[in-house]
Amino acid sequence: MLSINQLSIQFGQKHLFKNVSVRVHPGEKIGLVGVNGSGKSTLLKIMAQVRQMDDGVLTRSKNISIGYLPQEIAAFAPGRTLFEEAKTAFAEALSLQKELDQVNQALGQVPPEDAGFADLLYRQGDLQHRLDQSDIFTMESQIERVLIGLGFSPSDFSKDSISFSGGWLMRLMLAKILLAKPSLLLLDEPTNHLDIESLTWLEDFLKNHRGAMVMISHDRAFLDNLTTVTWEISLGELTVYKGNYSKYQVDKANRMIIKRAAYENQQAMIEQTMKFVDRFRSKATKATQVQSRLKQLDKIELIELDETENTIAFRFPPSPPSGRTVLEIEGLSKQFGEQFVFSELSFTLQRGEKLAVLGVNGAGKSTLVKILAGLVTPDSGIIRLGHNVTISYFGQHQAQELDPRYTVLETLSQVNNELSVTQTRSLLGAFLFRGDDVDKKVGVLSGGEKSRVALAKMIATPANLLILDEPTNHLDIQSQEVLQEAMRQYDGSIIVVSHNRYFANSFVGKVLEIKGGQGTIFDGNIDYYLHKTHAEAVSLSQKTADAPKSGPSSPAPDKTAKKGKESRKLQADLRQQKNREIAPFKKIVDRCEPEIEQLEGRKTLLEQAMADPALYQDQERFAELNNEYAALSRKLKRSYVEWEQALAGIEEIEARIEE
Repeated sequence: MLSINQLSIQFGQKHLFKNVSVRVHPGEKIGLVGVNGSGKSTLLKIMAQVRQMDDGVLTRSKNISIGYLPQEIAAFAPGRTLFEEAKTAFAEALSLQKELDQVNQALGQVPPEDAGFADLLYRQGDLQHRLDQSDIFTMESQIERVLIGLGFSPSDFSKDSISFSGGWLMRLMLAKILLAKPSLLLLDEPTNHLDIESLTWLEDFLKNHRGAMVMISHDRAFLDNLTTVTWEISLGELTVYKGNYSKYQVDKANRMIIKRAAYENQQAMIEQTMKFVDRFRSKATKATQVQSRLKQLDKIELIELDETENTIAFRFPPSPPSGRTVLEIEGLSKQFGEQFVFSELSFTLQRGEKLAVLGVNGAGKSTLVKILAGLVTPDSGIIRLGHNVTISYFGQHQAQELDPRYTVLETLSQVNNELSVTQTRSLLGAFLFRGDDVDKKVGVLSGGEKSRVALAKMIATPANLLILDEPTNHLDIQSQEVLQEAMRQYDGSIIVVSHNRYFANSFVGKVLEIKGGQGTIFDGNIDYYLHKTHAEAVSLSQKTADAPKSGPSSPAPDKTAKKGKESRKLQADLRQQKNREIAPFKKIVDRCEPEIEQLEGRKTLLEQAMADPALYQDQERFAELNNEYAALSRKLKRSYVEWEQALAGIEEIEARIEE
């Protein structure tokens, strides 16, 4: 459906792409991986035709439709609500609807004997058929489903779209692309601004997407759960691996064993050849052999080890000793004006414990860590730091506080005098600053680069309690794994806010969930938390369903009465729950049924009138009835779809509650 042919891009001596050829097949779900700067985003832009190339480099099927999500926020037109902006995803279907209305009007003005009348009738049928095949009749329910799935609330629908922050506008861009249902999705870091709930919803949505996908993501779990093919860009070349990211890693490791052996053999051969050349270069009797061997070296295609082969390891220095209890929180509450964040939040952190803070966007995760870091004052509650506890905090604002006059290396050298130059360079290397990059002035760095410097600076600061707010946002997977392993071995305590499940999962042993203004502690990693919350929901459903069936064997009279009362209460609760959940669907059914009956009756009358040949002699009357019939058919179809969806919703709720 799309192919790249002999793509080459070079900047000076560096090849971004060297004769890259690759193809996207229908239905493929492709993960595009590589270190930062390897050209992943550039390749996606070429495929989306945002970046133009010479003729023949990009080939696309005729009927392919592409949805492209860049990392940059697009400009939205002012004056449109969130819902109206999302509705523009159906622009093609809405355009067909508008054209059909125009054709219907034209039919009323052209006599049947006119040569153009038959053409208009044909065009009317074609447009009506294409509209029937589109999703325009379920447009509103689709928009609601996608917007809510990506974290918007119904109260947001009427707000001006440009009133939302950058992260929410990225969600709106993603929503529009998903609603358009293109045959090829090109997604550049779609999870960057999503919380775990929205991320898991997006995962489920994309699993059911029938088209092809090429996605860049630094969330390894996201790639593992979705992709079936992995493209790796390294040193200007693109290699295709079958399978998801974990399968790619295994296959790549096996491939690198062979490549590394070939590289070492080639280097040994080159070394031996150069020894011979150096030894006999000045001897006339060996001149022919020397020239022959030099020519052989010129013909050799040098083997290059991939960039990911340059493994960087970093370990935190030992943290300063602290008391057994590092942090105690009691009754912490916070609200901003009328906006309630959380109340009566309480938990304790012991020495060496590593805690992940989870919750939907807006739940108060960042507010909590800013309070703990001393940047925000709580409304009430107590925060007790343990003996000799020192905090090092990373948040997005740290990037703006860096001094632009210093180089990257100087910035870190000022933080911790105990780190050697080698250790400092190793730390910076883990955050993608290698070679001469460390001598760049902070003032010339991009926003992402400054964020990485701020993260490295926080890590270099001597502390025994690290507090991090989304530390992986600007890191590639390799850098994440370096940081992940360092945090796993770190002997101090950690509090981390992260939507990256795979990153935090390996080192945290405790989860704080903030939901509905309340905090709940789970003793385990993120996998355990997700399993536990799911199991608790299932268990509660089963207990509710089983409670009325279980009767006492031989209880005392007062206990029997008590259990009977509990059973009746459970049954009443079930009825209330069912009625509450069914109410919105029942309201739709009650509205649609009489509406459908009325529309069907009117449709029958119109069909009888339009079957009369005499009608076509009165062009004005024909046009009027024809327009009414077309509009009525569309409205009837919408009502049927809405009615059927509501009935399905009621059946699903009844089946679930009765289980």
